[in-house]
Formats: sequence, C-alpha cells, structure tokens
Amino acid sequence: MKNIWVPLSGAIAQQKTIDTIANNVANANTPGFKKDRLIFKEYLTSLDKGNDAPPLPNKEWSPSDFYHSYGAENSYVKVDGSYTDHNQGQLNPTGNPLDLSINGRGFFEILTPNGIRFTRKGTFTLNKSNELVTDLGHRVLSKINVPTTPEEIENSPPLPKPSERVIKIPEGRFVVSNKGEIFVSGKRINDLSIIEFNDLGALKKEGNSYYINSADKNILPTSEKSFVSQGFIEESNVNAVEEMAHLIKANRQFESIQRAMKAYDHIAGKGVNEISRF
Repeated sequence: MKNIWVPLSGAIAQQKTIDTIANNVANANTPGFKKDRLIFKEYLTSLDKGNDAPPLPNKEWSPSDFYHSYGAENSYVKVDGSYTDHNQGQLNPTGNPLDLSINGRGFFEILTPNGIRFTRKGTFTLNKSNELVTDLGHRVLSKINVPTTPEEIENSPPLPKPSERVIKIPEGRFVVSNKGEIFVSGKRINDLSIIEFNDLGALKKEGNSYYINSADKNILPTSEKSFVSQGFIEESNVNAVEEMAHLIKANRQFESIQRAMKAYDHIAGKGVNEISRF
C-alpha cells in the first residue's frame, strides 16, 4: 500500500495552503500587509531513476513485462515555495498627520534592534525624544545621498551610520510632501528614506510587516516612482471574500483526499482479512 503516500502528499500540501490562507485572512485588517501564495509542483520518481530502456527478462515473457510506467503512478505533490503578492493596497484617510502611506513600490527604512528593516506600514508616532517611530517604537530613518560617480565617491564624506539618521521632529506644524520631504512650520528639516528594490521577490518577511533585504545590489539608487501620502494608511491587499473562497476550496480538496486515503485503508484492511482466510 505504498501508493497511499501519493494522496498523503496532497493532503500535506492542502494543509499548508489552508495555513497560508488563514494567515492572510487573519491579517486582512493589518495596515501594509501583503498576502502570500504557495507554489506547488509534481514530483516524479522517474526523474530520480531516469528513463532508460526497460530490462528484458531472460524467461518466458508475460504481459506485465511490457508495462513500464517509470514510476509515473507515484507522482507526488511538493510545495516548491511561496511568494508575496506586493500589489498596492487601498489608501484610506485617517486625518492623522503622522500616518504616512506610499503609493508605488517603495518601502520606509526602519532601524530595529536586529538591524535595518523595511516596511509599508506607516502608522508612525513620536516617542519621548520626539523621534519619528513605528507603532513598535522602532525609529524611522532619513534619506542619504549615496555617491555614484567616481568623483563623488572620492570627494564625499563617510556615510552616516543608521543611528545618525534618526528623524527628530521639533514642535510645530508637521507636513510631509509627496516626495517624502519633511517640513515643520514651513521649514524643511529632513527627508524620509524611501527605498525601492530591483526584485521584490528577494525580500524576506520577518513579521510585524517588516522585510529583510539581504543584498545591497537589490536596492535601486533612486525612488522616483514612489510617492508619500500624509494622513493616509495603506490597507492590506487581502480581499477577505476572495480568501474565504480559496479557503473553502482548499478544505473541500482536503476532504476529498481524506476520503481517498480512507478508501486505501479500507482496501488494505479488506485485503488482509480476505487473504487470512485462505
């Protein structure tokens, strides 16, 4: 009854699908959250064993000698990976000047105890030191002008450390332009660091709507295609109705696979009981 592993692999794959969809639904109201999707592929035993010519037995041939499936009947379902859907979420007005959202592919640059992280969740506030921070208390970083030409690299001073790019907001009327420029009482005091990436798929989720970028080459030198909206937050790009439909479908497929596994178990049990009579 080794064939029972075929539907079992499908059951495991559907269970992972249900877990992923459930996580999407749970974060449907989380600002800046991006939904996840799984990728599956079929695993064939013939890929390991090869597709050589079948051996010819040195005996009187039977019909079974001419049937060679190369393991095609044992094709398993395998989770090949997951990816994050980075489509833009809806921008909703809040009236809070510290709520910021990004329209485009950019991310806010954040300094956390574990290093620099990136997020689309712009529900910011001020800490006791009047520093602009996330809802978790992690400090928002300002923009740096990275030199690109050999002349600029030679004549430019050392780049500031992340801790030196913390944004402090003095008292006054706080305004942020669509380019990320920060004004207080009409005076420009700093610029938000808005980062765009070559490959969004290379970003790794860490939790709390944070992302990790493991390769500096993935960062684009400019972020001219991203715009900041003050007084707005970006909602999750999860469509709760669509996700519930996917969840119902996955549950039904899981139940169908369970019935197939029960049928295998019934056949095995019946085979043992019938054979034992002879």
